[in-house]
Amino acid sequence: MCGIIGYIGVKPAQSILLSGLKRLEYRGYDSSGMAIISLKKQIISIKKSPGKIKALEKILKVTPLSGNTGIAHTRWATHGVPNQVNAHPHQDCAGEIAIVHNGIIENYEALKNQLINEGHSFRSSTDTEVVVHLIEKFYKQVPLEEALQKALRLLTGSFALGVISSREPNKLVGARSGSPLIVGVGANENFLASDVSAVLAYTKDVIFLDENELVILSKDSLKVTDFNGKTVFKKASRINWNVDQAEKCGFDHFMLKEINEQPKILDNLLNSRIKKESGQIVFQEQHISEEVLKGIKDIFIVACGTAYHAGLVGKYIFESICSVPVRIDVSSEFRYRDLLIGPETLIIAISQSGETADTLAGVREARKHGAKVISICNVLGSTLTREAEGVIYTHAGPEIGVASTKAYTGQLAALYLFALYLSGIRGVLPQTKINKYLYELRKIPAKVEEILRRQKDIARLARRHSHFGCFLYLGRNINYPSALEGALKLKEISYIPAEGYAAGEMKHGPIALIDEYRAVVCIAPQSKVYEKMISNIQEIRSRKGKIIVIATEGNDEIAALTREVVYIPKSDEIFSPLLVALPLQLLAYHVAVKRGCDVDQPRNLAKSVTVE
Repeated sequence: MCGIIGYIGVKPAQSILLSGLKRLEYRGYDSSGMAIISLKKQIISIKKSPGKIKALEKILKVTPLSGNTGIAHTRWATHGVPNQVNAHPHQDCAGEIAIVHNGIIENYEALKNQLINEGHSFRSSTDTEVVVHLIEKFYKQVPLEEALQKALRLLTGSFALGVISSREPNKLVGARSGSPLIVGVGANENFLASDVSAVLAYTKDVIFLDENELVILSKDSLKVTDFNGKTVFKKASRINWNVDQAEKCGFDHFMLKEINEQPKILDNLLNSRIKKESGQIVFQEQHISEEVLKGIKDIFIVACGTAYHAGLVGKYIFESICSVPVRIDVSSEFRYRDLLIGPETLIIAISQSGETADTLAGVREARKHGAKVISICNVLGSTLTREAEGVIYTHAGPEIGVASTKAYTGQLAALYLFALYLSGIRGVLPQTKINKYLYELRKIPAKVEEILRRQKDIARLARRHSHFGCFLYLGRNINYPSALEGALKLKEISYIPAEGYAAGEMKHGPIALIDEYRAVVCIAPQSKVYEKMISNIQEIRSRKGKIIVIATEGNDEIAALTREVVYIPKSDEIFSPLLVALPLQLLAYHVAVKRGCDVDQPRNLAKSVTVE
């Protein structure tokens, strides 16, 4: 949600800031803006526009901004409608300070009323503007960072901030509490950003700011402090992503590129975690001892959206492989429950970005109860990875498409590996059985590649069904979560109402919806509940529902029930969600493309949900 990019250096700031904004588009936004300090005139010049970044780019072509220090922002509206006035950056009364902000200032109304009474004049409807006026209030005979520190002590809520002042043109200041902010470290230049993708073209050396930290940047220096001004010593991390991973590389959309990256990502993940010689599973960043894991009595999985669906699959995996009871909750509900957890509970928190606000809040609540936390995450150094005792990185590279694809299958693979690792520690499965599972798991990337070779057939099927006004997705057992995920993918990017259901629940309500105007996607690979799924398909067929089936290769009987079949390679039933995911993703993608939707940046959605 929202994106921040800041630059201070020797190069013209405008092109760097604009490039950074474009790399942050995936986060979701409805307006954008830029502020740059003009060194000749010692003033801050600002350009803003509602809509896409290309609208701002057109403005900047006509009236470019010159200078070497600036901040820019993509806004996802919370307080105030998306328009030019509410777009960031915002300024103080004197026009000497400019600020960009991600997050929500919860006590902004009280602060705004107080500031108005003191003579400050507000232009926007945003909560952000109170911050710049607070800085102005304290910006007397003190440096910019001290004025910011005083302002921060009055704020309630979450924020990442970038601040510049025409009075101190060689300074860029940032601060974070509850929203992510990183520092890109360069030669004769430094950067602020919401995440690393914005700065990858310029540096791979990054400092991750922790909670309640502030950074003061010049072109050739940086200093990190807490909100009281005490120096904090930070070490830069080297990012192993490259710029190409954040580009489309010839694909029409990031989402399609990321769908097609999944075989390689899964193969890399498995090879990096499974030792070839011994078959031992290794997690370098997992710091919870085997002794503690042996004593775990139950597991609680916490996640949101697609990560929640991965967690639902995880519930089936852990209960089957590890014989341990598993509960799961969406993070926004988990954090407000009367939690019955303790030191013998293992929390598995799943988040692509590692910055999901509700998941972070749930983890913090769980730790108050003494529970141990392992995070499954894609982003190195993210907040979630720093607040968990153990981390399992999915190493999927930057996922730019808002609708998650490769992160989902990466999360599934991580869950399979950790379940097998845990079963070995706890003595639930003999090593021979674990090795058999690992042998089958290693085959999955090649089988995923096989599905991708047939994606033209799936595209044609999708186009034939793109006119339907509603979709119903049905699955059973370990593929019930797959039905939920398939429905989510479709409605996220095509805006078609879609529901995922446990197929056994069809007769308890959803069957009333079946008619010739609704498409029904039935997930029916070979499994112990296959015959049950066939019964469901028969019931839909008798009511003239339009049926699409995902079935296992070699299943000849399914063709007698529907002509619309997507076949997946044979596999052990427990690994079928990894294969089922691909046709579901491709179906959603091609339906959305046929309908002319913005696949990578669907309306109203944000990639990283950093506010509640």
